[in-house]
Amino acid sequence: MEDGRSTAYTIPCHDVVQCVEFSPFEWSSQLLAVATSSRISIFTCRFQEEDATVDGVQYARIHDFQSATNTTALAWSPSTSLSVLPKNISFVSAGEDYKLNLFRSDGKDNNTEQTFSGHNDFVNDVIFDPGDGSKFASTSDDLTCRIWSTEGQQLLVFQLTSPGMSVCWHSEEPLKILVGQKNGVIRIFSLTNQQPIMSLSCGQVPLLAADWSRHSSLQVGAIAGTDWLIFDTSVSSQPIEKRQAHIEGTKYFKFARCHQSLLATIGRPGRQVKVFNTRHQQLHVNASLQVAYGLTWHHTLPIIAVGGDKKVHLWVVESA
Repeated sequence: MEDGRSTAYTIPCHDVVQCVEFSPFEWSSQLLAVATSSRISIFTCRFQEEDATVDGVQYARIHDFQSATNTTALAWSPSTSLSVLPKNISFVSAGEDYKLNLFRSDGKDNNTEQTFSGHNDFVNDVIFDPGDGSKFASTSDDLTCRIWSTEGQQLLVFQLTSPGMSVCWHSEEPLKILVGQKNGVIRIFSLTNQQPIMSLSCGQVPLLAADWSRHSSLQVGAIAGTDWLIFDTSVSSQPIEKRQAHIEGTKYFKFARCHQSLLATIGRPGRQVKVFNTRHQQLHVNASLQVAYGLTWHHTLPIIAVGGDKKVHLWVVESA
């Protein structure tokens, strides 16, 4: 089932896609990482919305990284760039073996992989420091959020009161880290004094994903139970808006990077993909997939990508 208000494309893959992630940085926004059971493939993508010479979507796989375990999360480094020499592709992945792997490549023969150990349960999310890319964070079912140096050191460990499902870093708040906990509480920690400085309560469980709006460091969102919720941290620790997303529960939630009023979710029954507009009741995308893992927005275009069965699904969302 799919509505007629959105344009859909697919990128074929060799296996079921476990994670997808567009680079969130302007200088590398054409890059898409796609993880399957045995590899992480890097694609470049161009869309007709940015280049009139392209018919729909134009993509090319530029590099494959071998992976020894299933991937549970991916995050791009801001140091990634194809426009300078030597080219640099850099990202971190979390595996089912509870370890983190930092991959670096020039797209040719110079490839490195660095392993980080410390978590003792599933890692649910990873994120890079949006500044110079010298640090990244991870959060896990082991009730911790950890900050790592790309040189190999574990810098900080924040103790959580419930499994950490999402971790977010905001470019306007580089000394703070946001963690969404499964018990419905979103906590913001200070990297300076290593203490929690704010808690937001969804009032319902389970919280399986949270996000920090790129357009405002005061806007935080999450999915908990069957609903998506929006917080304004300058007003209240309670949500200022709540709307049902999926009647049998939700799994993924992401704010659009290019538009302050759009957000995407995936939930049940089945694997429904929806794009909501917070300004009105219109659904911009309402589709059902057989397989759906991962959810990511393009940096500058109203396009979402979702992992499927031997393909990546892409939707171009009509401008609100």
